[in-house]
Amino acid sequence: MTEETVFERLKRVAVQATPGAFKTIIWIFKITAAVSFAMFVLRALGILSWISVAVSPVFLYFGLPGEASLAYVSGYFINVYSCVAALSTLELTTREVTILGTMTLAAHAMILESAVQHKTGTSRAYCYIVRTLASLSLGILLNLILPGRPHYVANLTPLADVPFFQIQPDIHALFIAWLLNLLKLGAWMLCIIWALNILQRELYEFGIMEKISRLFRPLLTVFGLPASTSFLWIVANLVGLSYGSAAMMDEMERSTLNRRDVDLLNTHIGISHSNLEDLAILTACGGVWYIILLSRWAMVTLLVWCRRLLYRL
Repeated sequence: MTEETVFERLKRVAVQATPGAFKTIIWIFKITAAVSFAMFVLRALGILSWISVAVSPVFLYFGLPGEASLAYVSGYFINVYSCVAALSTLELTTREVTILGTMTLAAHAMILESAVQHKTGTSRAYCYIVRTLASLSLGILLNLILPGRPHYVANLTPLADVPFFQIQPDIHALFIAWLLNLLKLGAWMLCIIWALNILQRELYEFGIMEKISRLFRPLLTVFGLPASTSFLWIVANLVGLSYGSAAMMDEMERSTLNRRDVDLLNTHIGISHSNLEDLAILTACGGVWYIILLSRWAMVTLLVWCRRLLYRL
């Protein structure tokens, strides 16, 4: 039997990786479409605006104006891009964008990403609770720590002045915009998730994965994460949980991670992931990147080591 050439090995691995990748892509797209359509309906019927006004008084504790609640709620249920879209219509200071960006990166695309983490072995309830509480805690702490803390936030809209149900006059335009964005997102998911899953298999095929793992082990030790989680940690930090879902699930199937290792990893990457593109976008909007990054790293390091302590006890 003749030895395979490099090209033949690349082709074989790509063919083997494709079915699993496409299965994951379809699953991810179904959830994304359902959640984004639900948010479209809430926006078109004016309910999302009512929800944002209802929770806006809480944002006083984060040092944010009430209108920032719409950006946070959109990001919480959909993704960072939805938050940025709402953020772009506001006049926020660097301090406010930094706090809002930190909170959003800690808890965005909650329904979809919690489903991904559940697939890797962590309960949805745990993901919801930990990420939401971490997000709110970060907002409160940053408001207390960062200089320039406002004494009050004026111009809160009375909830009684906002109708709970009001069909928007531009509902047709909103639907077209939603559909186009969904199709673009679907195409982007197809390309990124498929490519990442193939890349992951190729790295294993040519023995590169072990070298990458060794490179990041010192940092993971500081974070309290097992060295065996290095690839999953890299994928989550570079492309996030949604785009990296297929590669992460495939890695879980081939790895020897136990339930505790998975929960430790998901505690960390649930709050701190997408630290390339999403972080760059929020920085471009006026946020301070190192505060957005390091504050979440500090939070997840504390949470992971506390969880390790609970395991030992």
